[in-house]
Amino acid sequence: MSPEPGVASVREGQNQTKRVARNLPATLAWYAVYTRSRWEKKLMLMLNEKGIEAYVPLRKALHHWSDRKKLIDEPIIRSYCFVRITSRDYYEVLNTPGAVRYVWFSGKPAVIPERQIDTLKAVTGSDVPVTCIPDTFETGVRVRITAGQLIGLEGELISISNKKKVIIRIDHLNQVLTLSISPLLIERIR
Repeated sequence: MSPEPGVASVREGQNQTKRVARNLPATLAWYAVYTRSRWEKKLMLMLNEKGIEAYVPLRKALHHWSDRKKLIDEPIIRSYCFVRITSRDYYEVLNTPGAVRYVWFSGKPAVIPERQIDTLKAVTGSDVPVTCIPDTFETGVRVRITAGQLIGLEGELISISNKKKVIIRIDHLNQVLTLSISPLLIERIR
């Protein structure tokens, strides 16, 4: 008697996930977790309560309703939460309500370099207005910001528009950050 349709594929998927968890580094590394819609902050809080380091880049945004205006913290990158885990915590993150799946790159969960998380923290900790749009741009040259609060920040130059906005790609996320700074404040990295 053959198993129900889909049972074999579920078992195969579980076996693949177990192999992936075994192949993750034993040291702490950052990973991107795709979340349910509008669950980024909730997931971060639940993971932090479990003792798992989680980070969601937030910005202040003014929201208007018919009866009031309110300044709220909203995610810069929608539906993503970053977690710093070892292979031991792999399933704990996935079993948390709101977590959908890890972001994969080249057949395994994408490891986000520490410097890119530091970049996100630097950008969100500055007074520079930041927006995030899906990455649909061609690749460009590596650049570094040379002055201001974001001095030393590095990324890939995607576009310069109207002499005030610079678009910088953050690797492995398929997202880009738009910074409102003068293009005169960047230099090419050789």
